[in-house]
Amino acid sequence: MNTTTSLAGVLGHGALAIVSYAVLGVLLLVAGFYVVDLATPGRLSTVIRTDRNPNATVLATSSVAGVALVVAASIWSSGGELREGLLATLVFGLVGIAVQTLGMIAFDKIAGISVRELVRDDALRPAAVLLGVTHFFIGLITAVAVL
Repeated sequence: MNTTTSLAGVLGHGALAIVSYAVLGVLLLVAGFYVVDLATPGRLSTVIRTDRNPNATVLATSSVAGVALVVAASIWSSGGELREGLLATLVFGLVGIAVQTLGMIAFDKIAGISVRELVRDDALRPAAVLLGVTHFFIGLITAVAVL
């Protein structure tokens, strides 16, 4: 730390960084949620909240967790440069969402596990757990690649 830098300046910069990363992180989490929403019939929030569908809940939470891992890794690797760190977090977060989307499509096409069919079922299905774990680990792999 530069001795000519004031404590107020350091705290102000730190607070700005926290707020900036938090806002960007929340926006990316919401974007990840809505990507899963696009793959499901009906509004995902309604399917989870009103219909209490466990399959939709597993898919949505694992997708959000995967995106959160990428966001956290991007922040960690930013090296303290706010502008560059925010840009990297945005880009890597969007890449994480895209990779998870490709994973959903691949499982649908290759393994025959359809997200649309899963969320129509009221009982928790092993396929939903498999896709949920896959979402989480795609996020982890992407996060480690960022580091």
